[in-house]
Amino acid sequence: MTLEIDTGTGLMPAHVWEPANGSGPGILLLQEIFGVSDYIRQRAFDLSALGYYVIAPEIYWRLDGAELDESAPDVLDQAVGLMQRVDWPTAVSDSVAALDYLRSREQGVGIVGFCFGGGLAFNVAAVSSPDVLVSYYGSALPNLLELAPSVDAVSLHHFGDADDYLKSDVVDKIIAAVDGPRTEIHRYPGAGHAFDNPMPAFHHAGASALAWSRTEEFLSRNLPTS
Repeated sequence: MTLEIDTGTGLMPAHVWEPANGSGPGILLLQEIFGVSDYIRQRAFDLSALGYYVIAPEIYWRLDGAELDESAPDVLDQAVGLMQRVDWPTAVSDSVAALDYLRSREQGVGIVGFCFGGGLAFNVAAVSSPDVLVSYYGSALPNLLELAPSVDAVSLHHFGDADDYLKSDVVDKIIAAVDGPRTEIHRYPGAGHAFDNPMPAFHHAGASALAWSRTEEFLSRNLPTS
């Protein structure tokens, strides 16, 4: 199912996954650089199966030529090119509009973001205060650490210790900025960037399974569905 969210400057498409009983807390699921891919759709389904009402907005909706062929050999280059064309403040405000839509349901709201979406989720949490935040290896986090004092959501962060994009010393700085009594942080030995993505170039099966089980437990504790 899809809907359109009024951003104030246009209607943003968003995909919807409803829980089996049709009602539940809302989760804003923010994409990797590959858009609302098959992988993101699977994670949306997984979250809805836990009892959440999930929306995944098309953050690239304002860009021409935003359709990616996930089977193309240059899909990573294409995705990086799209991500570099995104106006970050607009992506934040579009995501806030999606979070406000979820808030209108009056059932509690969380944000889950992966990679590009992990940093975007952190920024949105800083300006719009969801109940919970789950960020997987947020690629923009090193440039957003001044926002850390404004993030008051109960938060969960996942990082791979073999991440070539977020080096270990950079992750150390992120952790020093975001750590606190309402923040849970996990690092995964041997896991690289985007370790939850099933693409063979990225996937780390052990880290993916453990991080997802921790995500499920964190959400059930901090954004219960019943």
